[in-house]
Amino acid sequence: MGADQSKKLDRRTLLGCAAVGLGALAMPALAQEAVPAAATSPAGPVRNNISSFRMLDWQPYFSSLRKGAILVDTTSRCLHFWSEDQSSYLLFPTSVPLSDELTRRGRTEVVQKVVAPPWRPTPSMRERNPEWPDFVPGGAPDNPLGTHALYLSWTYYRIHGTHDTRKIGRRSSNGCIGLYNEHIQQLFPLTNVGTQVLLI
Repeated sequence: MGADQSKKLDRRTLLGCAAVGLGALAMPALAQEAVPAAATSPAGPVRNNISSFRMLDWQPYFSSLRKGAILVDTTSRCLHFWSEDQSSYLLFPTSVPLSDELTRRGRTEVVQKVVAPPWRPTPSMRERNPEWPDFVPGGAPDNPLGTHALYLSWTYYRIHGTHDTRKIGRRSSNGCIGLYNEHIQQLFPLTNVGTQVLLI
């Protein structure tokens, strides 16, 4: 084999290897395209958003959407909202209670809507944290309820905003469900006094 043939073979080998390598790099993209956008389950399509929260249908949880419905999933740490006319479906990450002892599950409803809610620690919070202030006015930058709050029929329980964005997606509350202030501001006008709430 002459020197010229050796160079051609080396060049061919190099180009062939490059083509195989590029083909291998493209394989994951091809494999992703082959995966259906919505997997199916016995309950129907299951879709995931970028945070891996599953979009849910309201029927397994509520008998109707009268006055709208809020489902809080404390395991995936997210809140689902469906409007009464089904024109709006929202899905938000939340903070959830620190422990099972602080977590209340079951059915309740929105009984009051407050912009710039004032905050007072509950008696049990005062026991655990005697150094906390007795009162924080609404609108204060250190107010734990953020910019808006939905008061629930359970005493001391709220769905509210938070200025401390590190809490979202974590077990970090004393019983309430926290949202980013931007998210509670989106949810607030869509809810009504009487909106159904289920915590699971």
